[in-house]
Amino acid sequence: MSARLTAGGHIAIDEAWLARRQEAALEPELPIIDPHHHIWDRHGETYLLPELLRDAGTGHDVRATVFIQCASMYDADPDPARRPLGETRFMAGLAEEAARGRTRACAGIVGLVDLTLGDRVAPLLEEHVAAGRGHFRGVRNRTAWDASPRVRSNLETPPPGPLGLPSFREGAKRLGEMGLTLDIWAYHPQLPLVLQVARAAPVTTVVIDHCGGQLGVGPYAGRDAEVFAAWRDSMAALAACPNVVVKLGGLAMEVSGKQWHTRELPPSSEQLAADWRPQIETCIELFGPDRCMFESNFPVDKGMCGYAELWNAFKRLTQGASAAEREALFSGTAARVYRLTP
Repeated sequence: MSARLTAGGHIAIDEAWLARRQEAALEPELPIIDPHHHIWDRHGETYLLPELLRDAGTGHDVRATVFIQCASMYDADPDPARRPLGETRFMAGLAEEAARGRTRACAGIVGLVDLTLGDRVAPLLEEHVAAGRGHFRGVRNRTAWDASPRVRSNLETPPPGPLGLPSFREGAKRLGEMGLTLDIWAYHPQLPLVLQVARAAPVTTVVIDHCGGQLGVGPYAGRDAEVFAAWRDSMAALAACPNVVVKLGGLAMEVSGKQWHTRELPPSSEQLAADWRPQIETCIELFGPDRCMFESNFPVDKGMCGYAELWNAFKRLTQGASAAEREALFSGTAARVYRLTP
């Protein structure tokens, strides 16, 4: 099959193709908190509450979710720094709507607040907390960047900063002082910069998105062993920081170099588990289950796999873990980090 890249740099969703593979949920009684998904209506793409709940309702026991900023539903404010307040406010409304249902979607909200404001970011953070109406949990900025034009996973390509800016590190410190988390989406060559941020803001919980962003396209294609070794070394350094946790997922993104979307059938959970095992098991080995949480990264990863198959793959990967370890990986770590009730 052929596929196109969306404006956001990910594979377009083909529902008819995904319908060719429909697995029943394994261990449907295992509680799940999905700590990383998006909601958007932009550039001809729509993934709103009905679509999210439809995916979450494919058999797994998804108790709650965490929304992660994605530049949608912004306010038309003359001040660019204030426009993301609209996204936080909109998601708070969805959280209140979903609270009456089986899956408490958007129970946690991670919004965009420009941390390069440094010490001056506190008033804006307070506005997001108010706009979130009890659901605002943290911040993510646009940080994923690589010199190669072939490497792209953001709606807007940021400049090489802001991870290396002193002002960003100051803003990161303010988050921890206010009880808020910092999600970071960075590609693996940027992980040394992420380490600097984590060390500079030891009271802030730093959440590494998507297993640390191991790249497989552009200049990184065909260099799997070399890239894996560099990625693992950087993740080991981050694991030495007690304030760093990692999300296990995002491995079906286009920048990873995967090509599931080009096959006649969507991947099975067995295929996904075999493909993802090296990164998943390495992260759990380095950080421990209490600092790891599985994520869907939907609808981005939906271009390559189904929601039921994704969570089945995670369940297959943890069949040898204890009940306590699995509880942490599937819901406990996310509940603690984002202050949610499982």
